[in-house]
Amino acid sequence: MLAVDKLPSSTLLPGYDRSRLKTRMLHIGFGAFHRAHQAVCTDKLASEHHSDWGYCEVNLNSGELIAALREQSLLYSVTELADDSRHTRVVGVITAALHGKGDGIETVIEAMCQPDIAIVSMTVTEKGYCYQPATGQLNLQHPDIQHDLAHPQQPVSLPGVILAAIARRHERGLPPFSVMSCDNMPENGHVTRNVILQLAQAQDAQLATYIADALTFPSTMVDRIVPAMTDEALTSLSETLGSYDPVAVSCEPFFQWVIEDNFVNGRPAWEKAGAELVSDVLPFEEMKLRMLNGSHSFLAYLGYLAGYEHISDCMADGDFRLAARKLMLDEQAPTLRTPDVDLVAYADSLLARYENRAIKHRTGQIATDGTQKLPQRWLDSIRWHIAQGSAYPLLALGVAAWIRYVGAVDEQGNAIEVRDAMKSELAERVAASTEGEARVAALLGIESVFGEDLPHNADFVAQVNDCYQQLLRQGARATVAQAVANG
Repeated sequence: MLAVDKLPSSTLLPGYDRSRLKTRMLHIGFGAFHRAHQAVCTDKLASEHHSDWGYCEVNLNSGELIAALREQSLLYSVTELADDSRHTRVVGVITAALHGKGDGIETVIEAMCQPDIAIVSMTVTEKGYCYQPATGQLNLQHPDIQHDLAHPQQPVSLPGVILAAIARRHERGLPPFSVMSCDNMPENGHVTRNVILQLAQAQDAQLATYIADALTFPSTMVDRIVPAMTDEALTSLSETLGSYDPVAVSCEPFFQWVIEDNFVNGRPAWEKAGAELVSDVLPFEEMKLRMLNGSHSFLAYLGYLAGYEHISDCMADGDFRLAARKLMLDEQAPTLRTPDVDLVAYADSLLARYENRAIKHRTGQIATDGTQKLPQRWLDSIRWHIAQGSAYPLLALGVAAWIRYVGAVDEQGNAIEVRDAMKSELAERVAASTEGEARVAALLGIESVFGEDLPHNADFVAQVNDCYQQLLRQGARATVAQAVANG
C-alpha cells in the first residue's frame, strides 16, 4: 500500500485541503490512461488554482483497482519517465470510488444522480461504446445492448448505465450533466451522443427528445503515452516510491488535452492546468488519431511480427523509423485540415517521444482491439486517397500486417494471443479460410470494420494482397525495408 511518509522528498503531494473538494464529476473507466491524464490535470488545477472539482471514480467491471484505491485513502502516484529523469506526484482529487459489480449498478446510477454531478466522463476504449466503428452507430445487436433494452433499470453497458442515470435525474427534476468521452475516436462526443440517443429512442422517445435538447456531449482529443501497468513496472516503481502502490501509473512527460468548450452545467477551468478549450476538436482529433495512433498501430503490428517488444525497439530499427515518418507525412498528413500546425515538426516530435526507452510501451498492448481502431486510424485515410487517386502503400501494408497478426501465429510459428472485441468472429474467419488471398478476403469482408466499399475496391484489395504475400514470403523486417526503399 502507498506510504506517503516514505515517498522521496521531491514528490509533489496534494497542495490543497482535500476536504474542500466536491464530487462534481463522475468518471467511468479508472484505467491507467485516465489516472495519468485527466485526473492529473484536475489535480494540478486543485493544487495551483484552488479548484474544488473532485472525481467519483467508477469501474463497471473489474474491482481490484477500486478496492486498492479505497485502501489507500483514495490516493495514488503518477510518475513521469524520460530517459534521463523521473518525477512523481500524488493525485488527491478523488473523493469517492465505486465498483459496478461489487457495489451494484444501482449504487453507480445513484452516484450519477447526486445533484452536484455536472460532468460524466469516460475512458472505456472504443469497444465500450457498443457501436459499429465503420458507421459510428449503436450496435443494437450487441448482447449488452440487447440486455439493456430488455432490462433498462438493470443496465450492463456504458450507454445503458448513463441513460438510466439521465432518465432518473430527469424524473427527479435535477439539472442535466454533460457527457464527455476521453477515448480515441474521431468526434468522440458525437459517437457518445449517437449511442445514448439511439438507445433512448429504442426505449422512450420522449426521453430521447429531452436528451437531444438538454444535454451536451463535448468532444475531446487526449494525448499522452501511458503504458499498461505490469507487475514488473509496479515492482520497479515501488523501489522509487519506497512502498508498493498497486494503483501507481507511469507515463511520458508530454501531455495534451483539447476539449470542445460545450458544457451544460459548468466545468473546471482545465485551461489553467494545460488543457486547450476550443470550439472544434475534430481537426486535432484527426491529426492525433491518424499521425500518432495510426503510426503506433503500424509499428505495433509490424513490430510485433518482427519480434520487437516495445515501440522504442522499433525506433532502433532505421527502416521502421523511416517507415513511420513516411506514413505520417506522405500518407496521413495530406488528409488533415488542422490549422496552423507544422506537421513535419509534429511528426518529428512524435518520433522523439517513441524513442523514450524509459516508457515500456508494448507493441502487443497497442495491437489490441484492432477492429475498433482501424477505421479511424487508417481506413478513413485510405478512403481519402482512393477519392483523390493518390498512393497509400504503407497504409495498405498496415492492413496486411493486421490480417497477418490476427491469423494468431507469428513468423516463428508461435501462437499470438489476439485480444479484440470481435475475437470470436476473427478466429472463425481465420479458421474457415485458407492462407493467402482467401484469408485476406475473409477478413476484409467484416462489414462493421471495412464497410461495404473497401472490400469491393479492386485496387485496395490488390494492394493489401500484395503486401500480405510479401509478409508471408519474407517477413515483416524485410517487407518494411523494401517499402522504405521503394518509397
